[in-house]
Amino acid sequence: MTLKLVWRNLLAHPLRNFLTAGAVFFAVLLLSFLQAAVSTLDASVRSSSTQRLWVQSAVSLFVRLPLAYEAKIASVEGVAWACKWQWFGGVYKDDSNFFAQFGVDSDTFRKSYPEILFDDEQYQNFENNRTGCVIGRALSDKYGFQVGDTIPIIGRIFPRPDGSPWQFKVEGIYDSKAAVVDDATLYFHFDYLKEAIESGDTNAEMGTGVFLARVKDGADPGEVQSAINAMFENGPQRVNATTEAEFGRQFISMLGNIPLLLRSIGGAVLVAIFFAVLNTMLTIGQERTRDIGILKAIGFQDGMVFRLMILESLLLSLCGGLLALGVAKVLEPGMRLAMSRQFPDFEISSDTLLLGLGIATGIGILAGLLPAMRVRNLSPLQGLRGGV
Repeated sequence: MTLKLVWRNLLAHPLRNFLTAGAVFFAVLLLSFLQAAVSTLDASVRSSSTQRLWVQSAVSLFVRLPLAYEAKIASVEGVAWACKWQWFGGVYKDDSNFFAQFGVDSDTFRKSYPEILFDDEQYQNFENNRTGCVIGRALSDKYGFQVGDTIPIIGRIFPRPDGSPWQFKVEGIYDSKAAVVDDATLYFHFDYLKEAIESGDTNAEMGTGVFLARVKDGADPGEVQSAINAMFENGPQRVNATTEAEFGRQFISMLGNIPLLLRSIGGAVLVAIFFAVLNTMLTIGQERTRDIGILKAIGFQDGMVFRLMILESLLLSLCGGLLALGVAKVLEPGMRLAMSRQFPDFEISSDTLLLGLGIATGIGILAGLLPAMRVRNLSPLQGLRGGV
């Protein structure tokens, strides 16, 4: 009886209520995407390994370290091995087709990241081909790259003297089972880049951006980190060894405080939609004054009319919110593909869905409180007269 009455009241003004539910729909949809983006960034930090340390120049991430540092870092007690990593920064065809590329040591790269799933044969082919590369599944899906294809990458940091692109043959496609490693990156042999620098085939100084130091099982990462920093305290170039989680936070901070920006946008949208729903419910409450007076005159208690108004507001908000969450999950694969550059592991998680549901529920209840309190305090006579 109660739900039937509420539903009939909502259908009394279909256009107005449709637009209000539509406002909640777009708000919850936007908030879901924003929260998913923030969660993606947080997940990459939370899933970081304590067994991996990143060693960079103490001056700047953009200052390259001497290649001789690799053997010295590997010799530190508690370090299992070191692996060179160099940001390539090229583009595929033109600047609109940008994705991450790294030059790495193929012999230590795979064992440094057990979170990355490779086909053994494909990875062996990669190791045997100097100009080979491995790419993530998302990258393959977005551009249609397949094993055996050649990807031309125009160097920006490492340009060819004649302007021609670098050629990388796809030898394998990997999947990632952890947010710390995305599946929208191209990895190639650092030695391919090194040989080009040595031969003058690209105009760049020798060195590498960072070293990855894998900490031995049982060793204290903090002690290893301090030992690496101390080893190069007097140069020739000082280093800064950080945990993988801290390195990830620093990398994200280079783009600005994205989580704060996204949450600020979401908060502003939330406030605006709350007042939109509140305005609708106040209008509904004003229109129902006479109806409420009749209900009270035939025996409806104050608590009942209060709950009717709250339930109407809640149902109106949930109609838009639940639809938004469903659409968000449907659009998730397309959004992940479209946002692979900024948020490679974009996902509408169950926590995000619960947050969206909570937001829709909260808007519905809070927006209904003021008009519900008004009709609860309305006497039958006042209602029949059309107002307080």
